[in-house]
Formats: sequence, structure tokens, C-alpha cells
Amino acid sequence: MGLFDRFKGKPDTETPEDAQPEQAGPDEASEQAGGGIFARFTQGLKRTRQLLNTDIRDLFKQEGRLVDEDFLTELFAILIRTDMGGGPAGEICDQVRTDLRGRVVQMEEVLDSIRAKLRELMAQPEEPIVFAESGPTVIMVVGVNGSGKTTSIAKLGHMFCQEGKKVVLGAGDTFRAAAVPQLAIWAERIGVPIVTGEQGSDPASVAHRTVAEALESGADVAIIDTAGRLQTQANLMNQLSKIRRVVGKLIPDAPHEALLVLDATAGQNGLSQAKGFSDAAGCTGIVLAKLDGTAKGGVVIPIRQQFDLPVKYVGTGENTEDLALFNVDRFVDALFAD
Repeated sequence: MGLFDRFKGKPDTETPEDAQPEQAGPDEASEQAGGGIFARFTQGLKRTRQLLNTDIRDLFKQEGRLVDEDFLTELFAILIRTDMGGGPAGEICDQVRTDLRGRVVQMEEVLDSIRAKLRELMAQPEEPIVFAESGPTVIMVVGVNGSGKTTSIAKLGHMFCQEGKKVVLGAGDTFRAAAVPQLAIWAERIGVPIVTGEQGSDPASVAHRTVAEALESGADVAIIDTAGRLQTQANLMNQLSKIRRVVGKLIPDAPHEALLVLDATAGQNGLSQAKGFSDAAGCTGIVLAKLDGTAKGGVVIPIRQQFDLPVKYVGTGENTEDLALFNVDRFVDALFAD
């Protein structure tokens, strides 16, 4: 579904010159209350919300509308345009059919039925980062090239810094030429140290040195980037498994989190490609990037169904502050906000 497609974060294909961190407004960094996060969702879902609200209003050109099969066919087509997929769109239409079929209804009655089904389909509790009981928390970040991995790492690092935590970054994507300098720029801008290696060097070595640096410096969090693309699935799995092994030798339970960054603007097309990363890395959650860059925010539903992973955070804009803990109720409310 395309509900998350309005994220304007910089893609991983950005050049170092373009990798400029966003300037925070005076109150943005501390804006963590529910209302502030709701505002971010509302802005991030602007394109998807406009598509849904405009098209659904078009179903109610006259006073009231009979919920019959013609109406449900039109509603199905509207929902499909958010990239939620035929299965979820069909389930929502079935719910509307059960609740309202044969009645002349107003738009708000239909929206209430849609909201209720969306909450059911996307049901999950808030899933923030689970920190280690002692010592550094190690977070491995994976995803295909261009998914928004670099900026998502920067946003996570900034968020932890705002919480008073000491952060170290590890530039483990040693295969893509621009990856290390891009992440180094972000590290400088958000004010955290970074561990790097030569292009083409062993990513596991970078990961090992990153965790060692975190231990030595007393850091609270180590965030390790990984390669966005390898030639074969076997190579991918071997590399990620090796990274897990070497950091586990330094900290037995590490990595404590393995986050998969998905590009909301890619819609369902990007899900199959990313599935290999989820399987190989043993992912614990999803960061949905670029929510503000699309009208296909409905992609969150197939994401939840195909990956069976919690959506932990969503990118809602291009500023470093534009990362929100995912909350189903706030998401659905923002999707249909006036």
C-alpha cells in the first residue's frame, strides 16, 4: 500500500555534495509529544491523503450514496491506487460491504469503516529500539541501494543524540564508492565519530572496529551500515552473517537490532528485492523511508503482511528530525485528516 510514500529523505544514490543535513527549526528537536508526531505523519502523508480524500469525495457528488456493487468497485479502484495491493483493498471493501451494503450513506460513515479495517490490518504496538541492558547497543542497518539507508542512519543517530546518548557510526558499505564519504558527511554534521575502511575492504572488519570503538569510548549506540547490493544472494548472506559473527565475539548478544530500510516511493515493486536482506540479516524491524515522497502510502499493509516485521520508524521529511516512531492509530488518523 502506498500510505508511506511521502518521505523526501535523500536517497542513497545522492552525491556527497548533496548530502547536506537539514536545518532543524527551533522547536523541532524536542517535538516528541503525540501531537507533534501526528503533525509529522499528517505532513508526510500529504500526497496519499490528498489522493484518497479527493477520490473518495468524488464518490459522493450527490447527497448520500447507495453502497452497492458499483460503489464498491469504484472504492476498490481508489484503494488500489495507494499501492496497498488487491488483497487488502478487497478486505477493506468487504468490511464496507458488511457494515453498509444496501444503505444510503454519507462519506464519513464509509471512512469510519475503512479506518477500522486499516487499524486491524496494520495492527502492531509501537516498537522502539530495544537497548542492551548494559554496554553499547549495536544496530545493523540493511537495505538495497537507493532505499534511503544513509539518511535513515543519520536520522537514527541524530535521534539518539537528542536523547543524550553517545553514538558511533560504522561505514560498513565498502563496495559503493560514494557510500563512505556520504556517511562521513552526515557523521560530521550530526557530531558523531565514524569508523571507516578503504573501498573494497572487508565490511566485517569495519563492523568489528566500530564495536571495539564503542566499547573503548563508552558509547551507548553503535550503528553499522552495510552494503546495499552484492552480486549474488549467497554473497549477501555470507557477508551479513560474517558481520553478525564478528560483532557477536565482542558483545555476545550483538547486533541487538537489525533494521531493514525500505523506500516507500518504490511501492510494492521494491518489496521482493528487499526480502532477501530481511532473510539474510535476521531483521528485527523496518524503517520506512521517504514517506513524504509518494501518494502510495498504502504500501505499509503489504509490508506488514510480507515481512512479518514491525515498522519501527518512518521518515516523514528531509530534515534530520523527520523520523517518527510508527504508531498505527496516529498513522490512520493522519491518513484521513482534513
